[in-house]
Amino acid sequence: MPDHAATLQAWLEERDVRFMRVVWCDNGNMIRGKAMHIDALTRQLHQDFTCCGVGLSAAQQAISVVADVVAPGSGLGPVGEVWLVPVWETVQMLPYAPGQARVMGEMVKDGQPWPWCGRQFLRRMVQRAADRGLVIKAAFEPEFYLLRRDDDLIQPADTSPFAATLAMDIHQGVVMAIADALSAQGLAVEQYYPESGPGQQEISVRYTDALAAADQHIVYRETVKAVAYQHGLVASFVPKLFEAHAGSGCHLHLSVWQGDGPGQAPAGQRNLMPGENGGLSAIAQSFTAGLLHHLPGLMAITTPSPNSYRRLQPHCWSGAYRVWGMDNREAALRVPSNLNFPSPTHLELKTVDGAANPYLALGGAIAAGLDGIALSTPLPDPVQQDPGSLSEAERRDRAIDLLPQSLDEAIAALENDAILLDALGKPLAQTHLAVRRAELAAMQGMTLEAESKLLLDRY
Repeated sequence: MPDHAATLQAWLEERDVRFMRVVWCDNGNMIRGKAMHIDALTRQLHQDFTCCGVGLSAAQQAISVVADVVAPGSGLGPVGEVWLVPVWETVQMLPYAPGQARVMGEMVKDGQPWPWCGRQFLRRMVQRAADRGLVIKAAFEPEFYLLRRDDDLIQPADTSPFAATLAMDIHQGVVMAIADALSAQGLAVEQYYPESGPGQQEISVRYTDALAAADQHIVYRETVKAVAYQHGLVASFVPKLFEAHAGSGCHLHLSVWQGDGPGQAPAGQRNLMPGENGGLSAIAQSFTAGLLHHLPGLMAITTPSPNSYRRLQPHCWSGAYRVWGMDNREAALRVPSNLNFPSPTHLELKTVDGAANPYLALGGAIAAGLDGIALSTPLPDPVQQDPGSLSEAERRDRAIDLLPQSLDEAIAALENDAILLDALGKPLAQTHLAVRRAELAAMQGMTLEAESKLLLDRY
């Protein structure tokens, strides 16, 4: 990747770039960007490569997805400007937008990292793990619907059931185009199948280091929506679009690795998740226990929309109870087993969806897991059945909790979680909570149909 002005200029000229999008993801999980024309970018490169960027109103981090207005109580307002600085190692051509490139941006003020920046929050949590000699690897596993817009009606693009090969044939063109565009941007596509809902899809990509995993998810969402649009379709990651059909999760897969020691190459990293006899190692148990302990508050970050809680219901494979289990798809934390590899290799956090800012969701999960490691938090026994099938007395005896059933419950839990609030930092925590409260207030009493129309093009 370009590392100074001359190589970047050559890279841009070779690819005939005319616009460079500098992209960020805000607290409402909208992917936003400002595009620099090549002439303006060239002038900046000649002046100072390290100070390239675009100006941005500080209040942009306090905007809700419901309306482009500043959320009350966010701590931000009309006064204040930050600088959105390109992270040049993330620059990529956009295969679906000829002549345009994208680069991830980080927010800076007075030459210093700005505490409201979500990407820098994740960077801090990655460093917190590194300070313990650990590397966190991750991948987001999004589900999305392909839809047709007929006047004011939104309909699934097909009516096929789970994994139907007919659905593969119906959507062969758009799915191939999405996969090719993802591959062209460096994402390793691993698996595709039609999901449970009509028109619902899942295309999984390979895990990578945490910061790159969140970047990958931004690339993924942008690419899926853009390519679908070019095929006359609407792609949506909204958690719950249709009452009678499956919701869309965005499960977060996590693993803890031993960091590189002095003089070690990345190949020296080792996955620390597997323990003896196909179980979790001691460090993986503590990491999992930390996630479970902080999960109610974490959900205000990972499932942060009122719409999220229409999906998070018992018997829906969405993780409505605060339990973990081996291969248990009703558990909030599933530990997948492997037949052909050391097992287990990672955790799957199911209480994540398409309303979540990936930098905040992953950073919050890391903070929770690291707290478990720091305290050697004991891991409860696994639950190897649907916890919703147990009686209330059985769940009480086994300390099985129903997770927050509404956004206001999750917000209250986060407000009382000192570890997560400290990790976010007061400015980011205050603004994130204000944005989500504004969304909660604006969507109060909405029908599912109204929510779907409102959120359809947001995420």
